[in-house]
Amino acid sequence: MPRLPDVLRSIAFYAAFYGGTVLLVFVALAVMPLGGNRYREVVRIWSTWHRTCVEKLLGITVVGDRFAPRPGVLYAIKHESFFEAIDLPHMYPLPVVFAKEQLLRIPLWGRIGTRYGLIAVDRARGASALRTMLAEARRWTADGRPLVIFPEGTRVPHGTQPALQAGFAGLYKMLGLPVVPVAVDSGPLYHHVWKRPGTIRYRFGEEIPPGLPREEIEARVHAAINVLSA
Repeated sequence: MPRLPDVLRSIAFYAAFYGGTVLLVFVALAVMPLGGNRYREVVRIWSTWHRTCVEKLLGITVVGDRFAPRPGVLYAIKHESFFEAIDLPHMYPLPVVFAKEQLLRIPLWGRIGTRYGLIAVDRARGASALRTMLAEARRWTADGRPLVIFPEGTRVPHGTQPALQAGFAGLYKMLGLPVVPVAVDSGPLYHHVWKRPGTIRYRFGEEIPPGLPREEIEARVHAAINVLSA
């Protein structure tokens, strides 16, 4: 049974964050026809509002997120909850994120995500989808934006260490970019309906150079993103 304080904190969080989300979606849609990149700032504000609600309303402290992101890098992140996905524009300068194709079908939000730089991952299309993702990733990195991928492909329970999706190694090889693996342990606090206070940790691994064999890149990334999974 959830504790009453956790229930009350979670209700306050849902009301504040999702209420703000609805408002900011309409703000982003309103500024998109005006030209320029004003909508990108709205996305950053949305992600920062989420972090504020997490810290102030849920009582969650986030540590280990102070680093110097840079372009020309593929960040491979552990995925335990929606926390790290929503947190991306707060942490990185204009990240380009590989996301499930279904997310881009969400009314209104999907339109903003596509314009912002989400790259649809459609495993049903196989090699054709991989070529499309590669072309889009190269286009965005030419603008100096970092790439972010969840190499496990979906959210996984804390403490589990599934194999990486095969497409990760293919993208790594064809993009020719270094990889920075990122571990995060958001699952125990954030994944459930009734969220709990505590500390979410990020841990950035050593940069891995391009050009390694598939077995080696997968093994090194798998080990690095799971250092907080015990």
